[in-house]
Amino acid sequence: MLKHYHVAAGILRDPAGRVLIAERRCSGPFNGLWEFPGGKIRPEETPLDALHRELDEELGIRIVASEPFMDLHHEYPDRTVKLEFFVVNQWQGEPAGQEGQQISWVTVSELDVELLLPADAPVVEALRGFPDR
Repeated sequence: MLKHYHVAAGILRDPAGRVLIAERRCSGPFNGLWEFPGGKIRPEETPLDALHRELDEELGIRIVASEPFMDLHHEYPDRTVKLEFFVVNQWQGEPAGQEGQQISWVTVSELDVELLLPADAPVVEALRGFPDR
């Protein structure tokens, strides 16, 4: 039986239009891949509540302004994931890997889907279609 996860993820955009990605540090098959930061939504949380909590925990920032970007479902061999992505255009604090993970600011054209979680590939395509977003 497949596990099901519901996840909120943030696409932080700086004034230069770059986006922030974070390296995954885990014991599973995705260790070392990069992702848009975020995490699992708890039963009592809305997706936006979860995003606020996760970006505080992972990056040490407080979201000031965000907007929904896209939702998608992805099936891995052992799990299915529903992802809700938000563009985060304003925040307080300086993003830093609070859990020892590396972070990197990259242009949309520099995003390499081979280095990202497989579920993030449609997001990269969407961002390339709307580079000013």
